[in-house]
Amino acid sequence: MDSGGWSRRRFVGALAGGTAAAALPSCDDAPAPATPPATAPEASAGPSREARRPSGPRPLHLGTYTSVEGGGKGIGLATYDAATGRITGGGTITGVGDPSYLAIHPDRGTLYAVDERDDGAVTAVRLSDRKVLGSRSTGGAAPCHLSVHPGGRWLLSANYGSGSVAVHPIDASGALGERTDLVRHTSPPPGPGQEGPHAHQFVTSPDGGHVLAVDLGTDTVYTYRLDEKAGTLTEVAQAHTRPGAGPRHLTFHPGGRYAYLANEVDNTVAVCSYDKASGRVTVGEAQSTGTGPGTNYPAQILVTADGRHAYLANRGHNSLTRYAVEADGARLRLLDTVAVGGDFPRQIAFSPEGSLLFAANQKSSTVTVFHVDEASGELRRAGESFPSPVAVCALPL
Repeated sequence: MDSGGWSRRRFVGALAGGTAAAALPSCDDAPAPATPPATAPEASAGPSREARRPSGPRPLHLGTYTSVEGGGKGIGLATYDAATGRITGGGTITGVGDPSYLAIHPDRGTLYAVDERDDGAVTAVRLSDRKVLGSRSTGGAAPCHLSVHPGGRWLLSANYGSGSVAVHPIDASGALGERTDLVRHTSPPPGPGQEGPHAHQFVTSPDGGHVLAVDLGTDTVYTYRLDEKAGTLTEVAQAHTRPGAGPRHLTFHPGGRYAYLANEVDNTVAVCSYDKASGRVTVGEAQSTGTGPGTNYPAQILVTADGRHAYLANRGHNSLTRYAVEADGARLRLLDTVAVGGDFPRQIAFSPEGSLLFAANQKSSTVTVFHVDEASGELRRAGESFPSPVAVCALPL
């Protein structure tokens, strides 16, 4: 779906769900959500998820497009009940344009958003008082993904429209400094049906030694070393999918030796091996998403903290695929697909303790929530969907 260029990516489904805006009125002075703990428990050993589950309402931040009909007014604010999954609206942080993807600082004090526009930018928001701390140019068009380096000092972002990745420093207040590096993906040439590179994700490996950029346009996963003093990137490896796969999102197994790659264009997933010494990724054979024939466009893949199950969001099929993770992460076995209860699930996320899965459904302007069975990985709907205008990202804290 994204192969026709970033503008097509941006506006797909944007006209649907205009009435959902009432659920999240513009309300900068609404009470601030409860601040989550500085770290979220995620080890599979120790207390059960029931014991680890926090009490009281938990913060939920919602991404949208602000420049399309039926879109939101900024970053949506809500809370959710960690036991029931029920979402309650809580206003909007205005002053952020087209915040289609969100990320949180490791200390949970600052929220970051992309501004997915021609003149791309990233924005920092202090959560204690919801103050917008300012925006910085990404040096490219249509940034669609960002993440915070584990040390909390660098913000990594991917410019879909121009096929580049950027690095920004984060100061002690959580605010962003001027960009320290920008790298455009010029090699290899674009894959079949692509007019140029389309960087879709920029993340850090579990060992912290490398940062990886997934590029849909060049069918490539790029590995870089990040100089943590200067904030500059050095390319060390490339991993190529089969031509025309259109890789979109990658997630690592907790063991750190394997990762799982969602391929948007050819509707497949692949198990990848990762060598932490060299940063080299090796892409395995393409596997089924379980969605059958027809257009699907896989979006995002997640793996549970205990490394036993993985889930894939299917936008065309409007479902979530469940996989068993086997052989210490080296193998995915397709189990089933579950209807997502919405239209075009653009992004999925776990609650910090892993007992809930949130799906942001772009075309239906809804967020659906599922209970995740700790033993079997089965998904069970947690009540009715929550209306959220042009929902493209849900970030539970």
